[in-house]
Amino acid sequence: MNRSFPIVTASVAWQSMTPDFVVRHVAVSRVAATEVVALLAMTISKSSFNWLAATLFVLVGAWLPPASAQTSPKSVVTTENVRAELMAQAPDGVDAGKAIWLGLQLTHQPQWHTYWKNAGDSGLPTTLQWTLPAGMQAGEIAWPVPTKIRIGNLANYGYEGTVLLPVPLSVTKDFKPAALGNSIDIKLKANWLVCREQCVPEEGEFLLQLPLRGSTALNANAFAAALKAQPTALSGDGRVEINGTSIKLTVAGLPAALQGKTLELFPETPEVIETAAAWTQSWQGALWNAKVPLSSERSQSPKVMPLVLVTEVDGQRQGFVTQAKVVGNWPVQAVATGISPALANNAALPAMPLRLWAALVGALLGGMVLNLMPCVFPVLAIKVMSFSRHAGDRRGHRNSGLAYSVGVVLSFIALGALMLGLRNAGEQLGWGFQLQSPLVVATLALLFTVMGLNLSGLFHFGQFLPSSVLTLEARNPTANAFFSGVLAVAVASPCTAPFMGAALGLALALPALQALLIFATIGIGMALPFLIASLVPAVTHWLPRPGAWMETFRRAMAFPMFATVVWLLWVLGQQSGIDGASALLALLLGVSLLLWALGLQGRGRIIVATISLTALALLTMALGPAVLKPLAATTGKANSERWQPWAPGRVEQVLAKGAPVFVDFSAAWCVTCQYNERTTLANPAVLADFDAKKVTLLRADWTRRDPAITAALAQLGRNGVPVYVLYQNGHAPVLLSEILTEVEVRAALASL
Repeated sequence: MNRSFPIVTASVAWQSMTPDFVVRHVAVSRVAATEVVALLAMTISKSSFNWLAATLFVLVGAWLPPASAQTSPKSVVTTENVRAELMAQAPDGVDAGKAIWLGLQLTHQPQWHTYWKNAGDSGLPTTLQWTLPAGMQAGEIAWPVPTKIRIGNLANYGYEGTVLLPVPLSVTKDFKPAALGNSIDIKLKANWLVCREQCVPEEGEFLLQLPLRGSTALNANAFAAALKAQPTALSGDGRVEINGTSIKLTVAGLPAALQGKTLELFPETPEVIETAAAWTQSWQGALWNAKVPLSSERSQSPKVMPLVLVTEVDGQRQGFVTQAKVVGNWPVQAVATGISPALANNAALPAMPLRLWAALVGALLGGMVLNLMPCVFPVLAIKVMSFSRHAGDRRGHRNSGLAYSVGVVLSFIALGALMLGLRNAGEQLGWGFQLQSPLVVATLALLFTVMGLNLSGLFHFGQFLPSSVLTLEARNPTANAFFSGVLAVAVASPCTAPFMGAALGLALALPALQALLIFATIGIGMALPFLIASLVPAVTHWLPRPGAWMETFRRAMAFPMFATVVWLLWVLGQQSGIDGASALLALLLGVSLLLWALGLQGRGRIIVATISLTALALLTMALGPAVLKPLAATTGKANSERWQPWAPGRVEQVLAKGAPVFVDFSAAWCVTCQYNERTTLANPAVLADFDAKKVTLLRADWTRRDPAITAALAQLGRNGVPVYVLYQNGHAPVLLSEILTEVEVRAALASL
């Protein structure tokens, strides 16, 4: 019987899971990459596998971007909203013990602002990632005192106009500059969120050459002003007393000139107080007192709260900071809005072990539900056929199930570790990130096309694979089962199932080992049905015996493969447009022609295969870039006039006008999302209720990577789609179930 899932095919699936935004961080030129592939091609071409090796060379060489397309970092980056400049202050040169400062100066367009370390009700602080010579260390940002910026019924802490964020640079004894070098390179990658009524996430890469000798003091005035704007540490004690739904602040040691003045309050700990709420303050001699309401969505319970107090002294804003000790016990935190409604009814969730156990249960159930998702059905069909093949071999049956389960679990752990690692490195991404990459989508489409053609009988791998590979594959059936588990995870993981959203959202807030435990549990849930089937002997009696029916079944399984290709083409169309999808379809046609040609017999095989390979090479060079070229950036996607595109700050803008908002966080590759949009969210009764309540409908399209949407999901405690949120002034956001029903949506709207 012809093998439908050899080791080589499955291993390609695992390699294809590397997303293109990981490749961006590896400085590989097009020339260097093609040389590596050419070397591989020459090595492999010694066998009868030469045609596939040549095809790999053409595809990779044509699709990799040229090195010249990369932009060189510089000291100034200008966007439509901000001018950002990397500055340095080293008046006595660069050496151990010298005072050296680096800083990023942000000059905002009128009415635009960026954020302080505690952004307030919304927003994100600016982050700086330094690349420095060995022996140098950058400290934390010395944040200047912020201002309170009100937007509707929200209050944020940030900066307008021009602000310099200074960072101290220390030089250790390990610093050894080049003997003939006159300067060192300071590299910075900065991310900032700039907002007016809408918000725009921006970033810049900077390079500054800092002279080793002499004085660098061109920006001395800017650094002096920034350091003067630092809050002064108070010698007196601060105190925070918890009193029900509010806290009482007492601060001693303030300068006598401040007594009787009204002070501004900026807590450095986020998500503790109601930032925009009214609060009271008073003086009792030299003691300053205040009563501030606690946030209804408080997420922090600090033992010490750094408080920054600001007022004008001699016409200049001056800040004073105190480390206020907390007295008393914080009230029990409310259940986070990101927890699934199925778990939100449990009022005893504050204990982390119980929350972790609840998340593990949700992850196990979610993994089991993944087996019902259409995107994974083709792989499961192959697995069922494999089970039937080993129906009379209990040992092979058991080993196959165990290998498949190990492949699934390890793949989930690897995906989780990759996502956590990239997020810690500053990448804004979430679950299902691999299908946000056109390269990964195109690779999976190619893989499923080849598998479908093999199942349909167009070609057989044995026709042009070396006998050594076929022998290896025949001797290692467990390897096939393992890689089928890897492929199942590659296509199934983006299909976020019920109960998974809360579990994955919680994983991001847990230590790495606990987070990976959640990912492993999802894998266990997905593999559990097949693991039980492989370990319970009674299951083998339910399976039909091998026979002629398997050949018919094998050919029938080609159609689910092609259906998956149709879905992947549609996903690619959302990312690269109709031109990208059409280009990929043409390339798949060329690959099909080449595979057919390689399966021919006789002398005509070489001629036809050569023509086919040449045609595929020309198609790849002409159409390959269109597959990976993203559509022009947009603020979102709305599928009808009723739905408006989501954008950062759009929800707050609508709420400020008094209207409720319903947000649909969706993606083209999310099957559950598409089902909900075509059923519940298209239901006439539901739409009539939206109209009656005058609800503004927003759709956040996460088909392509979007750091702003990723950040918005993280604020809701989620890192995957679908997510449905109902916002109303004066109330916490209401998260609905991942699989929507008419009853649930109408009940939520009735409460408005």
